Amino acid sequence: AGWFRRLLHKPKPSSVESLKSSHSASSLPSSSSSSGKSSSSSPGTSLATSSISLSPVSAPDISASDSPRWDKSYDVCICHSEGDVELVEELVSYLEGQPESFRCFLQLRDAVAGSAVVTELCDAVQNSHCWVMLITPGFLQDPWCRYQMHQALAEAPMANGRTIPVLKDVDRKDYPRELRNIYYIYMALKEKSFRQIRDTVMRYLQELCRSSTERME
Repeated sequence: AGWFRRLLHKPKPSSVESLKSSHSASSLPSSSSSSGKSSSSSPGTSLATSSISLSPVSAPDISASDSPRWDKSYDVCICHSEGDVELVEELVSYLEGQPESFRCFLQLRDAVAGSAVVTELCDAVQNSHCWVMLITPGFLQDPWCRYQMHQALAEAPMANGRTIPVLKDVDRKDYPRELRNIYYIYMALKEKSFRQIRDTVMRYLQELCRSSTERME
């Protein structure tokens, strides 16, 4: 009789396995960041992951009518030597053709005829959010390029993302000392570098809008 009662009170194997599985699932803190394979085998993990992705932090609309983006005439001022005009024209065409329609200052196209070079360079720096420095051998030898670079650094020496150095056909040892505290983009693949420039400008403008909204609140 005793062994028969013990048999009746013994839990079924299936219930034991279910308890083990539920305990192991609840004791894995990294299950929400597991790979796609483990997520597909765990419905609870998949649901948790999808619920997080449904509410991402929305990026500010840089094209809104009240955006601080419009406080300046240009989004990007591109500083370059005369020998790099063709490459710069491609970059400008790429940036202006993006959905955001970035406004670029191109000296040969946008400078006012008859005005002083110094005035145009200074105005371009002051009226632009970001400055792309296309640093090539020609840039390093052009005094006007270095002048514009110094003007940009004086305008906002500590503004992350505003000065965007782009190296092409220049050794790292020849990188201007004035820019040593700023990471640069090395142009090996043109298309990839263009995307990096676009993304950097976008991040700066979004941060500008975000900061403006926080100050207003």
